[in-house]
Amino acid sequence: MATSGGFLPTERWTAVTAGRTIRRMLALARRDRPRVCLIHTASGDDAAGYLRAYAALGALSCDVTHLQLFVQPNAPVREHVLSSDVVWVGGGSVANLLAVWRLHGLDDALREAYHEGVVLGGVSAGSICWHRGGPTDSYGPELRPVTDGLGLLPWGNGVHYDSEPRRRPMVHEMVRDGVFDLVYATDDRVGILYEDEVPVEVVTDRETGPAAYRIERVGGEVRETRLEPGPIPRA
Repeated sequence: MATSGGFLPTERWTAVTAGRTIRRMLALARRDRPRVCLIHTASGDDAAGYLRAYAALGALSCDVTHLQLFVQPNAPVREHVLSSDVVWVGGGSVANLLAVWRLHGLDDALREAYHEGVVLGGVSAGSICWHRGGPTDSYGPELRPVTDGLGLLPWGNGVHYDSEPRRRPMVHEMVRDGVFDLVYATDDRVGILYEDEVPVEVVTDRETGPAAYRIERVGGEVRETRLEPGPIPRA
């Protein structure tokens, strides 16, 4: 589940709630009480982020743990990931996330978990990481490409497509220049569900307006196709 959303704000400043994308992941685990592992490497294992996620998921029928890597892993990395039913990766710096994951072997553990049927997902950096890469502000205020993602999904990824003005043009530039032949992108509070590297559904926490997108080169031109909420027609 690759998203530009996941947890949603509430009327309480510090409280969030789990959106449809996260609830859908819990349902896909097909367990009465799925075991959820939170990974917030991209934010430097921000304690407040973990606290908000624990509180939100505490209202649901699941058991929540987390895997932090700063300043050292709080649990055996491979064993912790493989004992989970659902893995949720928070946002932040995808460049830092990828570097730290590789130092601790978490990249390989997540690949193994994917092939073992663990439900994987995340927001922003936690969306780009599963792909070959995409535009990121990990390096500073100006967007730059990251191209060394895990590649479980063999194309590019664009996040915050409707809320950050430079995201869409840079995705188009990357497709036009051949950095990626294909990119899937999501508006804020929208996710794409994939099964066996096939996009099968657009899941949204906004009632009207948002969508996902398929951006590709066709006949030397960049083509953007809007994917409405619901099942995705086969390309």
